[in-house]
Amino acid sequence: MPIRLFGDPVLRTPAEPVVDFDAELRNLVRDLTETMLDAPGVGLAAPQVGVGLRVFTYHVDDEPGHLVNPVLALSGDEETDDEGCLSLPGLQYPTPRAPRVVASGFNMHGDPVTVEGTELLARCIQHETDHLDGILFIDRLDKKQRKLAMKAIREAEWSGEPVPEIRVSPHSTQRIP
Repeated sequence: MPIRLFGDPVLRTPAEPVVDFDAELRNLVRDLTETMLDAPGVGLAAPQVGVGLRVFTYHVDDEPGHLVNPVLALSGDEETDDEGCLSLPGLQYPTPRAPRVVASGFNMHGDPVTVEGTELLARCIQHETDHLDGILFIDRLDKKQRKLAMKAIREAEWSGEPVPEIRVSPHSTQRIP
């Protein structure tokens, strides 16, 4: 799936909660996972591929996973480490995050799950959950770093690429009882 780049409005739009745990959701999780691994990345949220649902995938320390409708509990003092994003290719900046996270949500089948993480997994879960809220990692940078990031974005070869056209399906999206 094509990854949406900085400037696409879908990246700034809060995603809707998943209500249907169906084959379509399972296909989305599979597509997100394949796209993330092909990129390659350690996480990918549905809005990054133009889908406004609260779901993301991750692959940290050879452990793949996904989370639907996540709710986070953060702990510890903030730690700053370099962070990047598939929607801002080639850019990395020191970003503050909580060192530990407990994320509650659901798997693609609707079963409740809890994921506990530290270090890279904690950073990844916070980063991807931010995407679901319309927040990008550059929003968390201090003023000086954010200014540098915005300059780098303007100078990036991918900057100014046209936003993909959103087409409305001619078919009904309503479920037939």
